[in-house]
Amino acid sequence: MEHTVQTSFRKFLVVWAGQLVSMIGIGLTAFSLGVYAFERTNTATSVTLITLFTFLPNILLRPIGGVLADRFDRKTMMIIGDLGAAVGLILILAIMLTADIQLWHIYVGVSFSSIFSALQSPAYKASTTDLLDKEQFSKGSGLVQLAESSKFLFSPIIAGILLSVTTIEVILIINIGTFLIAILAVLVIRKNMKVEWEDKEETNWLTDIKEGWEEVVTNKGVLLLVVIISLVTFYLGFLETLIGPMLLSFTDAKTLGTFQSVSATGMLISSLCIGVFTMTKKYASVLVMGLIMCGLSFSLLGVSANIYYITIAGVLFLSSLPFVNMSADVLVRKNIANEKQGRVWGIIGILSQLGFIIAYSLAGFLADHVFNPVMMEGGVLASSVGQIIGTGPGRGIALLFIIAGLFVILLAIVTSRLKLIKSLEESSDSATRSEVGGVTHD
Repeated sequence: MEHTVQTSFRKFLVVWAGQLVSMIGIGLTAFSLGVYAFERTNTATSVTLITLFTFLPNILLRPIGGVLADRFDRKTMMIIGDLGAAVGLILILAIMLTADIQLWHIYVGVSFSSIFSALQSPAYKASTTDLLDKEQFSKGSGLVQLAESSKFLFSPIIAGILLSVTTIEVILIINIGTFLIAILAVLVIRKNMKVEWEDKEETNWLTDIKEGWEEVVTNKGVLLLVVIISLVTFYLGFLETLIGPMLLSFTDAKTLGTFQSVSATGMLISSLCIGVFTMTKKYASVLVMGLIMCGLSFSLLGVSANIYYITIAGVLFLSSLPFVNMSADVLVRKNIANEKQGRVWGIIGILSQLGFIIAYSLAGFLADHVFNPVMMEGGVLASSVGQIIGTGPGRGIALLFIIAGLFVILLAIVTSRLKLIKSLEESSDSATRSEVGGVTHD
């Protein structure tokens, strides 16, 4: 039995390593395209639109991806997803090499990639449960978040350096290559990663999606947790899209890349701690404390325009985020049966990411037409709030960060008093679901 567990964990590590490389490539492209758009337009809206089109199709189509992950070989779905995502980048690269590319071309390309990512993500989530023993969930979650953190840890500083010595076309080629590495890693796993469960009558897709929806909404604790995470993603959506424009308003792409990479050391350290030291209880308490730290450091990002101070706040923020993600992840995995996890993660994916969609849609407008104008010299708040956090380009975004962080802290306080969240941990401890197998991030 122990040998089987170790073998499964090694398979998980192989797939995880491929995703780690792929995440670094994705981070390179995301950073570079954001800088490219801002330098061409000098507006936050262009940056937020790239982010919106990168994630919107992925989020909306995740329920379908979840159904496919339960119906078909999850290994195959991961390969198709990574391959399609690479094709979207190839389309952008081809236009850049042969014509004068417009921003809408980039929007189309990243949207195409996002559609196929909707197939890959639920399959990867569900296969993690396939390969890990129940006691390894927190460790697996930590490693998955470590791979996620690579987009912020390694990619920005690498992209910042590459943009100073080469072109964005080269970066796209590198990202395409990383997708191929991820596909190869999955192919190394010879055996089917899909767990065998009892045969059931073939149903249509809508029925499967409905089952996933009912599995979420009938478990009131899981549903409430998803709502909380969706509120968190709403505020984080502003940070994800606007931190670049805020810093680029008074610094350059290389400094922005360095800031993001240094800040991500916090996520690296936390993810390593979670991966090395297995947690088996008190997930609800860790969730609340993580939210408080996230909100506090989020607000601190906007207090000063000093890059060193902002970097310290960034480290604190990203060091607390993995604990939030891990706690929510494990509480869901332990309360949902494995044979339904593909479709359930698809439903949870779209529900929990609704906050991102709304934030991505609003961020550019709020930054360019509401917050930045009131914090410019002579603006409505220049003589009041501006005396504390400063005035000028980007300080309106800073004010938005302060407000968002305070709301996250308030959400944490409310969460700490919700009995349904605590009941998730209690039910997972007493449940007899041995078939659960052995459980986002953004």
